[in-house]
Amino acid sequence: MSVSRRTPPITKRVQKIIHRIHPEGRRFLLAFLILYAGVVGMLAIWEGIPRWLVLTVGLIGGALLILLLFFFRNPRRTIPYGDDLVLAPADGTIVAIERIEEPEVLQKEAWKISIFMAPWTPHVNRVPVSGTVRYVRYHPGRYVVAWHPKSSELNERNTVAIERADGEWIVIRQIAGFIARRIKCYLHPGQSVTCGQELGFIKFGSRVDIFLPLHAELLVEVEDRVRAGETVIAQLPVAQNQSTTTIASRSSSAARTREPIPATP
Repeated sequence: MSVSRRTPPITKRVQKIIHRIHPEGRRFLLAFLILYAGVVGMLAIWEGIPRWLVLTVGLIGGALLILLLFFFRNPRRTIPYGDDLVLAPADGTIVAIERIEEPEVLQKEAWKISIFMAPWTPHVNRVPVSGTVRYVRYHPGRYVVAWHPKSSELNERNTVAIERADGEWIVIRQIAGFIARRIKCYLHPGQSVTCGQELGFIKFGSRVDIFLPLHAELLVEVEDRVRAGETVIAQLPVAQNQSTTTIASRSSSAARTREPIPATP
């Protein structure tokens, strides 16, 4: 007769908390906890150290720990599905909406929506549309503050292009900020993706730009707050009369001229 072992409630709670933390942050948080406990413990037993100093260090460390938990959290999202929907690729505040020339991939005018990710927002980036990844390229660069207009040109960044089933291309650009020094991209050229799945991660304050065709209907404004994989930022009608031959021809031509490169900093 087999005896099943029940998992203690406290263990279940700890497991639930760990699962809510993104894998990118688990080792970092563990290292911080060990350092935090070691420093506070050493100060507490050291003779002659004022109690107010131990308390101050403990409070500062606790505040930093809470900030890191907010930063590395990976919240559950209710993902809306629709062939014409474009979802926010990042959590944060929309700081710019511009009609500009996109020179790297589209090589034509497009709508650019810029989302600033504050240090206390989740930094998981998500796929805005379903389709096929056609382009991934990492660019080394500087670390200008993420809200600076030129940060998308000067800073370390990673560009991803996704082709929808109707042939429309959507470009997402992950941009490192003044504090952020690490961009992670989980996608590769030729990969099939669905809206809402994880695209990548940027550590410690950054920005994400998304470029949409000019006929897209924008549903957000500057200073709006958005949530990755949940907020619908635009509607892009699906082209019903575009032939499979045209889509295949466009994809083949783009692949020859753009030469995708894996996004490994």
